[in-house]
Amino acid sequence: MDRNLARQRAEALVSQMTVEEKISQLKYIAPAIDRLGVPAYNWWSEALHGVARAGTATIFPQAIGLAAMFDEKFQQEIAETISTEGRAKYNMQSGAGDRGQYKGLTFWSPNVNIFRDPRWGRGQETYGEDPFLAGRLGVAFVKGLQGDGEYMKAAACAKHFAVHSGPEELRHEFDARPSDYDLWDTYLPAFEMLVKEADVEAVMGAYNRTNGEVCCGSKTLIGDILRGKWGFAGHYVSDCGAIWDFHNHHKVTDTPMESAALALREGCDVNCGGAYDYLYQAYAEGLVTADHIHKAAVRLFTARYLLGLFDENCEFNSIGYEYNDCDEHNAQALEAARRSMVLLKNDGILPVDKSKIRSVAVIGPNAASRVALEGNYNGTSSRYVTFLDGIRAACGEGIRINYSSGSRLAQHFEIGEENCRLDEAAAAAKMSDLVVLCVGLDSTYEGEEGDANNPYAAGDKGDLELPFAQRKLIETVLAAGKPVITVVASGSALRVEEGNAVLWAGYPGQAGGKALAEIIFGEVSPSGKLPITFYKSVDQIPAFEDYTMQNRTYRYFKGEALYPFGFGLSYTKFEYSDLAFDAENLLLTVKVRNVGSMAAGEIVQAYIRDLEAESHGLNWKLCAFDRITLAAGEEKCVALKLSADAFTTVTDDGSREKIGSNFRFWVGGSQPDTVSCKLLGTAPLSMTVEY
Repeated sequence: MDRNLARQRAEALVSQMTVEEKISQLKYIAPAIDRLGVPAYNWWSEALHGVARAGTATIFPQAIGLAAMFDEKFQQEIAETISTEGRAKYNMQSGAGDRGQYKGLTFWSPNVNIFRDPRWGRGQETYGEDPFLAGRLGVAFVKGLQGDGEYMKAAACAKHFAVHSGPEELRHEFDARPSDYDLWDTYLPAFEMLVKEADVEAVMGAYNRTNGEVCCGSKTLIGDILRGKWGFAGHYVSDCGAIWDFHNHHKVTDTPMESAALALREGCDVNCGGAYDYLYQAYAEGLVTADHIHKAAVRLFTARYLLGLFDENCEFNSIGYEYNDCDEHNAQALEAARRSMVLLKNDGILPVDKSKIRSVAVIGPNAASRVALEGNYNGTSSRYVTFLDGIRAACGEGIRINYSSGSRLAQHFEIGEENCRLDEAAAAAKMSDLVVLCVGLDSTYEGEEGDANNPYAAGDKGDLELPFAQRKLIETVLAAGKPVITVVASGSALRVEEGNAVLWAGYPGQAGGKALAEIIFGEVSPSGKLPITFYKSVDQIPAFEDYTMQNRTYRYFKGEALYPFGFGLSYTKFEYSDLAFDAENLLLTVKVRNVGSMAAGEIVQAYIRDLEAESHGLNWKLCAFDRITLAAGEEKCVALKLSADAFTTVTDDGSREKIGSNFRFWVGGSQPDTVSCKLLGTAPLSMTVEY
């Protein structure tokens, strides 16, 4: 449905409501208005990497794992699947009269905040540290979720607007103060892409302040930038409880009425939380006008009309529950898990030839863990395949599996039980030909404030080391002297180097164990690339509370990374040749050949640098990427379309200017840093052009 028509219908309906009825519709739990035929609706639903918190659904890799695929097309297909399951569940539940929380079609995803600091527990929900990558994958996700039919299939929500990435412990009172350059160069671009290119229906404000203004009541962010500069036409929602923070923690207002009024006046349409319970009193006291209330209600009902919620003939009403948790979607989740895993180290042990082993030790607190597959903001799968399950199934009856948890996920002092676990792990390792050591974290340890219970509180990490119990486990297993493949489940960077091979699995979703086994035993070549920098230590980067981008992320980092952004090993080798640039069409072309012995995926990455502009110490920036698959010996010519913005530098007022005319490109399977080139044994092709 055309937005203008939906708005006209919303205007006609809302005009029949009393002020009290309009206010009731601005709360996330919107009650029915029987006299107008308006059913109840709950605005809060989640779908970060599958329909979440609403029962059985397909679980895809956590968002950070989806980012490691570097695959816009597949990202959009996954989002289309999520919206199909969302409609299937909505049709079933609303048909039964159930319109409760997590059962609507307004999904508060994706999270396009920038993962600027590896300590942030919620970084797993993002698409990594690069604004261009986050924007491209966010656009693909929104397009897949919302669809291109007569009606909107589901409503996406870009969050958290803006400049939000920890610390979790301080988020209710923190004032993030980026420079104007960093604001426009790093923290806002992905949101702008989702608004302008994908017509995202909703934007969620952050808990914190940005440069002194509360994000859910910010004239600058909501009025000047979002609705003014970018022309956003959808609705704005507060993060849950964020409006309470105005007076309780930020102290920018004195009462709940003032907080509710400030949020509404500046354009926050729906309140997740209870602050809008005070909105009628604020109206009675003259803190807001009837027009403020009316405009917000119209925007919300426009969204409901766009979704076809008042039309019996909506094209998506026929999606039956059989489309939820189906075989096709499970196969898609498996393929996503395969593409998301990143091989960080390999001394030649991988892939493993099963004919040469008779026993495998599968050790570690994440070996048999379903939680390690899920990540946060997840659904519940009916088809979990843990790492242990996948390896056992792949080995069959001819290879013995020796399992031990080895340690708890986190235990910071030694007790008798822990010693027993270590003894068991040592025994399992010694009696096996090969060890698969499954370490890392899960969403009970790193995540959102209130959800994770780690030793540092609030879901954030204090450093990049594994918990003490797991460090002891690694030491014990290595002492057995057997070949070790270390598998790291986490949503963030950790300093893990131990083992003959290191594989970052992220939180790979319901099929993670099968994907892992296929990679270990050479059925599939690993092809994921890191969407974040793995530092050697947090001592290499600024303080967590510092929102400057200087010496953060691959774009500005001046040190040597442990594993760089864009890095990932394969079981084959790729050769790049014939790099060319078509200035008229802004097109980079390059030939890529698989010179190895097996088929594999490769992520072709293009980076650019203005040779005449300092750009605040920018090293280079990702400007294009594409995922391809090549059979052994196959060659393809890859065309990478660039945006004109790639050749610009952000000015302090948020505009973009083309300063220089000499630019350097690097195109290859990594960024042009020393560590990547050393570990991959090859450097990206480069060329300097005038444009």
